[in-house]
Amino acid sequence: MSEMGEEKSELSNAERLWRIRHSASHVLATAVLEVFPEAKLAIGPPIENGFYYDFDLPRALTPDDLEDIEARMAKHVKANDAFETWTSSVDEAIAYFEQRDQPYKIELIRDLAAAGETEVRFYKNGPFVDLCAGPHAPRTGACKAFKLLKVAGAYWRGDSDRPMLQRVYGTAWKNKTDLAAHLELLEEAKKRDHRKLARELDLFSFQKISPGAVFWHPKGWTIYSELKRMSLELHKANGYVEICNPLIYSKSLFETSGHWDHYNEHMFKLESEGETFCVKPMNCPDTMMFYKRRKHSYRELPLRVAEFQTLHRNELSGALNGVFRVRQFTQDDSHIFCTEEQIEQEIGNVVSMIDHVYGLFDLTYQVKLSTRPADFMGEPALWDRAEAALASALTAHGLEYRVNEGDGAFYGPKIDFDVLDSLGRKWQCATIQLDFQLPRRFELAYTAADNEAKTPIVVHRALFGSLERFIGILVEHVAGAFPTWLAPVQAIFLPINDACAAACHDAARVLLDAGLRVEVDDRSEKLGYKIREAELAKVPHMLVVGAKELEAGTFALRTYQGGDQGSVTLDELRALLLKKVETREFDVTLKKIEWSTEDDDEQVEHGSAY
Repeated sequence: MSEMGEEKSELSNAERLWRIRHSASHVLATAVLEVFPEAKLAIGPPIENGFYYDFDLPRALTPDDLEDIEARMAKHVKANDAFETWTSSVDEAIAYFEQRDQPYKIELIRDLAAAGETEVRFYKNGPFVDLCAGPHAPRTGACKAFKLLKVAGAYWRGDSDRPMLQRVYGTAWKNKTDLAAHLELLEEAKKRDHRKLARELDLFSFQKISPGAVFWHPKGWTIYSELKRMSLELHKANGYVEICNPLIYSKSLFETSGHWDHYNEHMFKLESEGETFCVKPMNCPDTMMFYKRRKHSYRELPLRVAEFQTLHRNELSGALNGVFRVRQFTQDDSHIFCTEEQIEQEIGNVVSMIDHVYGLFDLTYQVKLSTRPADFMGEPALWDRAEAALASALTAHGLEYRVNEGDGAFYGPKIDFDVLDSLGRKWQCATIQLDFQLPRRFELAYTAADNEAKTPIVVHRALFGSLERFIGILVEHVAGAFPTWLAPVQAIFLPINDACAAACHDAARVLLDAGLRVEVDDRSEKLGYKIREAELAKVPHMLVVGAKELEAGTFALRTYQGGDQGSVTLDELRALLLKKVETREFDVTLKKIEWSTEDDDEQVEHGSAY
């Protein structure tokens, strides 16, 4: 047994945080075993902004348990126990965990042995010993800035036929200042939770009769429809044609595309007349069939094909998460059929569209190049060409990126765009995938200038990703206060009394005729109550009408974020609103939480943590 040396100064900030969080998960397990000596231990990795550990426990954890466990963790942190490490043979390791009745650890060791490992690594801190690849901080004292957050259910290895474990989540940082900043971020995120705001603003809901699907209410559907309309206009302006294909296909389509071998467990299937059919989970295979319906010349390329179709994926019920993870969704999906020489230009055009879309919402992004995964389809040489082409296109268009090894689609590498919202959180949205494989599997061709048949390249791309998920991101980004062009109700008239209501209805009719979304609150309520209701609904423009305004033929304008704006005439109001709508102005002042964690965007790569 040898004690770990002191943490070297040349470690990056991201590596230090990774080790602190990994170490905190072991301190958590140490404390849990004190409360539940019979606990069965699963895994406890570091994750973005924190850590978790999965336990098989004799009963469900309570908030009081978390408080107790957190206090016990603090004692082990204060003890500043060293992290010690050693290796043992597979047989010795299995015997060790058999004596302690830890079946999940034994299963992990047997899997490692099956993969060819003859030794496994252990780590010890204080009384706790765990199977772990490491590395860790030198001592438990490095974990002083931590907080337990919640308990969630988690199937062992994601298998719903296996036991449901209890996953305890925590966060850990280099110091108390960064911890406090992160906890402030979490509190703000709770206020902005899209499920909470959707209820308050009457946007959409979820029901048990169709788990994983969104029930859109009129106001939410207005947002959805406006986003789709904007996207369709953008596609038309950039030379795309739109198609609409069926939802249900014979499984033979997906056998041809390769999705049956790589993805069929995520498909909804049905039987008819002895044949298996699938509800389509993506638009790629049937778009290949659209291209294949006739012959093509090089003069037609690039051919840009868009399809806004409803897709279905058989996600585990435990993985569903509001509109962020659903079973039914719509992608602003497109496939560009082009020559290899056209790849760079087409990717540049897509990036310009992405810049336009995200610019409408004051969203910035970071770029990743995701390369060949372990289960890739096709020849490595074609993959090398595809990855080189994407890297060249990114460089040509001045985009900084990092390489995300092994995270490409099974049919091709991809560029992923991680959007940063007003809380600094990352969301993977837009994607550009370069595909040399599906065109060959579907035997697609075009006649080249030399009259020879050649295979086109396909660029798969989405701007929003899914509309459902993007709307959830947007709700939280703007805290439910949408820009005027997207707001379900763009203006509301608030008459002080019944005598002023008629003028409000007349004015509203003029704005409705101009294509604007307006309402009149003519209830017999006090003005202060009406203003408060409009503010809770986050209506961007409120028009108050009393005796003075009625006499002058004006309206007292209030905005949701700016308060009193003085008086306006109906013509001035109509011009103001129409300009905001036509230019799709982002007239929202974002509340941003600026905080620095020194985590940056570094990728910390380690081997399996068992």
